[in-house]
Amino acid sequence: MPDASPTVPPLLSVQRLCAWHGESQALHGMTFEVRKGEVVTLLGRNGAGKSTTLKSIMGLIQRRSGEVTFAGRNVIALPPEAIGRLGIAFCPEERGIYASLTVEENLMLPPKVAPGGMTVAELYDLFPNLRERRQSFGTRLSGGEQQMLAIGRILRTGATLLLLDEPTEGLAPVIVDKIGAVIQTLKARGYTILLVEQNAHFAATVADRHYIVEHGQVVDMIHQAEFSRSGDRIDAYLTV
Repeated sequence: MPDASPTVPPLLSVQRLCAWHGESQALHGMTFEVRKGEVVTLLGRNGAGKSTTLKSIMGLIQRRSGEVTFAGRNVIALPPEAIGRLGIAFCPEERGIYASLTVEENLMLPPKVAPGGMTVAELYDLFPNLRERRQSFGTRLSGGEQQMLAIGRILRTGATLLLLDEPTEGLAPVIVDKIGAVIQTLKARGYTILLVEQNAHFAATVADRHYIVEHGQVVDMIHQAEFSRSGDRIDAYLTV
């Protein structure tokens, strides 16, 4: 399968990745690459294996095989906390906001893994809503505010590779636009982002490349430049 810039080594390389939920195999040889500074999406129907891929990269799926190489190091055998310390951060679909903590307390929870993470002041500049709600508890936040908080929390850690799982799921269009603007800002600041999405239209506004996932494996790759003329091809993959 052709990739972005074969002469540039990938920051993240996933090769023949298989994973199991109990006795059920969810991934069947996922293979793809993400280069430094790219925004890359995994597109596919519900149950295709997209979220399982992110969790497997992060070490949250215990039974897995294949290779996950980050910055030249195979991390497939490492536990999640060791993978996180290398500079990979995961923002789960369920967001994981602590309801009994304030916005600011939630932001301060994850440890710093490297220098260069955003300060709380910078995060409030990026997400003005959070500044206004900084003393509000997690239970008092809207879905959009929770998503902003979930992303903001990992940006403080100094991680350079962000794994974002369905960040626009269930959000109002105006908040989806805000999340898109934030992703574009992060890309401009040099972050590398692997994004799981079902919303192909949103993905088209932020990503450099799109991998199509079916039955736990990559079946196609579409460059952003080809996206607008690949509507029928994309619909064929994503339409139920």
